[in-house]
Amino acid sequence: MSRTFVRAVLVGAAAMAAVLLGLYLARTPDAIRRPGGFNPADFVRDRPKLDAPYVATDYEVVDAMLAMAEVRPDNVVIDLGSGDGRILIAAARSHGARGLGVDIDPARIRESTANAQAAGVTSRVTFRRENLFQTPLRDADVLTLYLAPDVNLRLRPRILAEMRPGTRVVSHDFDMGDWRWDRRQRVGSATIYLWIVPARIAGRWTVTADGRTATLDLEQRYQQVDGTASAGGGTSRVEQGRMTGDQVRFIADLGDGRRSLEGRVVGNRIVPLRPDAGWQAVRTG
Repeated sequence: MSRTFVRAVLVGAAAMAAVLLGLYLARTPDAIRRPGGFNPADFVRDRPKLDAPYVATDYEVVDAMLAMAEVRPDNVVIDLGSGDGRILIAAARSHGARGLGVDIDPARIRESTANAQAAGVTSRVTFRRENLFQTPLRDADVLTLYLAPDVNLRLRPRILAEMRPGTRVVSHDFDMGDWRWDRRQRVGSATIYLWIVPARIAGRWTVTADGRTATLDLEQRYQQVDGTASAGGGTSRVEQGRMTGDQVRFIADLGDGRRSLEGRVVGNRIVPLRPDAGWQAVRTG
């Protein structure tokens, strides 16, 4: 039985339990409902509302997620919905990384903290109770997720807006809608996805190449880049454009025929990957 199926069953069971409890409370007299002053509604009300049901990730999948993200000793890993802490504990023990785990359920925070103590990694990982939609993401080198499809889609705008270009995002079982993954892998019955956060390159750029000047008007949709190049009174399409973190590659005619350009976005400049490439670009709009 797949973890995705189990998680779907849990979501349905939680919804059905909430409906049944509501019917029970609506139909049961207060005298029966509150023996000894106990009100079951108070018990349920105090429990945190989970954005995704808790299902632990298999250790085989944990290892594959960290390998796919190429976690290194100098990396900071943030795990949203960290559960029992196994992803961050593995990142610290096996890869030397530091990390922050966030969960809304205090029971999971107590469990993950105890597990980190038992593993001897409390100096490298921290767990805190927090709404994952309020967790700052900018410091992460790697973001790990095992949430739900709708939660991933709600996080997507923040990931693209707040996280640094080149940050690796790995999700267990759930994708990001029309933001296509950079890599996908099957691990047993699970599927894991990797995205590399792209730099923002949309806008107007002035390119100087071999004494000539051209204007690029670039459009961007996630990793995909296209647009137009204007040079020498003519306009042509920018083709095969793609971002990988802060690196961009595209084909354009800068007035001397179509050529492939590869560079790195550094602030308002695009710097060629090869120092002798003979071109540079500056953002002008």
